[in-house]
Amino acid sequence: MIYSDKEKYSSILENSIDYLENRGFENLKADIDGYETPKSYTKKGSDIAITPDIVATKEGRKYFFDISLKSEKPKLLKSKWLFLNALSNLKSHRFKLITTRGHIQFSKDMLEDINLSDKKLIRI
Repeated sequence: MIYSDKEKYSSILENSIDYLENRGFENLKADIDGYETPKSYTKKGSDIAITPDIVATKEGRKYFFDISLKSEKPKLLKSKWLFLNALSNLKSHRFKLITTRGHIQFSKDMLEDINLSDKKLIRI
């Protein structure tokens, strides 16, 4: 999700963290109170910063998670997903998307638009 939606959907972010903890993920970092903030990546020559919603490890492998929700700025969301996907491929990490009821079709359409339709959505 983009930064302007963080407060609006904080309960979904907390549910996602609980879900991941129950699935055995460790060292969770999230952009929410009570957790360490994940590393941000800043675009050179710009003030745009990309921060994954959740970063966790499982069995020695690092995972980037992003919450996929309907947004007013889909172009910004698409560029964030493309960047996180490229970063995870470069460093042999994993990139996953988490979505909820009511946002699934939006997420599938967005993934299809940026040719990432092979990504599986985690539904909570």
